[in-house]
Amino acid sequence: MTKTDPFIQNPIEVQKKLIENIAAYPKPARIMHICGTHERTIAKYGIRSLLPGRIEVLSGPGCPVCVTPDDDIDTAIILAKKGLTVVTFGDMLRVPGTEESLFDARAEGADVRMVYSIDDAVKLAAENPDKEIVFFSIGFETTIPTTAAAVLRGLPPNFSVYTSLKLTPPAISLLVQDINVDAFIAPGHVAVITGTVPYEEFAEKDYPIAVAGFESYDILLGIKMLLDQLEAGTSAVENAYMRAVKTEGNPIAVKMMNDVFDVVDVEWRGLGIIPDSGYRLKEKYQDHDAAIKFKDTYEDSLNELREIRKKKKKNCICATILTGKATPADCPMFEKACRPESPIGPCMVSDEGMCHSWYKYCRD
Repeated sequence: MTKTDPFIQNPIEVQKKLIENIAAYPKPARIMHICGTHERTIAKYGIRSLLPGRIEVLSGPGCPVCVTPDDDIDTAIILAKKGLTVVTFGDMLRVPGTEESLFDARAEGADVRMVYSIDDAVKLAAENPDKEIVFFSIGFETTIPTTAAAVLRGLPPNFSVYTSLKLTPPAISLLVQDINVDAFIAPGHVAVITGTVPYEEFAEKDYPIAVAGFESYDILLGIKMLLDQLEAGTSAVENAYMRAVKTEGNPIAVKMMNDVFDVVDVEWRGLGIIPDSGYRLKEKYQDHDAAIKFKDTYEDSLNELREIRKKKKKNCICATILTGKATPADCPMFEKACRPESPIGPCMVSDEGMCHSWYKYCRD
């Protein structure tokens, strides 16, 4: 057993001890995680209820489906309704855009399909050379390498990628300017790719960081590490997920991403445009960039939808929830008009969304 690896024979006793140690921390503390899977585990096992009230665990923008902005969803819908075949992951089909979702567009006859990976989409393009296939690519650093690998292997001429890819550290940079928070739990699966080094800039700004895995004891260990740092008045990046995360991450995956993508400013739902927080295909791959290849196809319709959106009044507070300023309990539609079978906002669609997790695990 090591200090940072709770994989031992009696994890229940370890968790009890961690909870006791956490409860002994005497001061108020606000800790934010940036991971939908962390939120699911916290909600499922009632971790917040095990902590003293003075220790808050906030949920940040850690759900890739949830942070995908209306513009990107609307563009994918427009392309599908203009006769292109749009393929993406299952959760994205049900996320509402300005007026409808990809699932609604499919019900109206648009060619919208669900895939489990970009490789499935590439195969579809190869088997249907007469169709224009657009892969609506979303996700954080965890899944971006799969898109990069597919591009490097070579894509069929009738295949293009519409990117809505996000990088985690820039979001934290924005949050620390706007949110009263003392420390962060960093997502373990992202750190598997990037390593722990990207989080050092926040430790240098006096924000303790703990990279955590996804079991209940992983999260409790991360919280304990952060409270230890706060009590000692120190700030560092600690690795609570040593069984999977190395300091240097996965250099091969990082190189693939850097070879395929340029870092650009992108919009996040709830946070606006964050500098250097996303990816766009490099110029040499622009023949496969749907945002460029089909700009004339979607631009006018997208502008019309933007005007409609300005006039619409939405009661959904998903954007506020994504920044840790509210919880699903604060939303007047939670459990009522907004439910998993009829989601009003993206936080209720994905099982990584806070509203979905609370609906499933935190209702009375």
